[in-house]
Amino acid sequence: MTVSHGYRGAEPTVPAARTGHPTTPAAGTGRPQGAIALTALRIGLGLVFLWAFLDKTFGLGYATGGARAWIHGGSPTRGFLGSVDVGPLQTMFHSWAGTWWADWLFMLSMAGIGLALLLGVALRPAAVAGTVVLALMWLAEFPLAQVAADGTPSGSSNPIVDYHVIYALALIAVAATNAGRFWGLAEQWARLPFVRDHAWTR
Repeated sequence: MTVSHGYRGAEPTVPAARTGHPTTPAAGTGRPQGAIALTALRIGLGLVFLWAFLDKTFGLGYATGGARAWIHGGSPTRGFLGSVDVGPLQTMFHSWAGTWWADWLFMLSMAGIGLALLLGVALRPAAVAGTVVLALMWLAEFPLAQVAADGTPSGSSNPIVDYHVIYALALIAVAATNAGRFWGLAEQWARLPFVRDHAWTR
């Protein structure tokens, strides 16, 4: 992976030798704290999505036990969508639970978004896809509701901003700042002919 100094953050000014006007240090001499922070955020998000794919695929014993692994015939969506008991879209999510297309779309999304973030490529499509997935998960958990369909407490602690919203905002920030240029493959990706001609793929 190449390291770019496209992010340098705020740098101290130093007086110019002849003009008397302030200037900044030469490129590459500043400490890219902002770039490091964005890189850490990008990699952290990538691991969140990729881990969901790996755990559900192989049943690593965390959220998914071995018997329920996708490679052993388990469904990545049946448990979550089938247990939706809050919000206006319960019937729709129940009908999606365990269907082949929902399983494949979910798993391909987790793998694709995770790899894109870790490699620092296709961050714009990853941000869009990730935001859509997170929005659907938000609707499934529907934190606006205080009680579930059976009248029991929903467990929602914040109806305005929850972790789905924070993850989506983080994805948008990573894509908007082109965070793949630092410790990522964004520059090589951008030189591919198709990517060069279609900015939305960067």
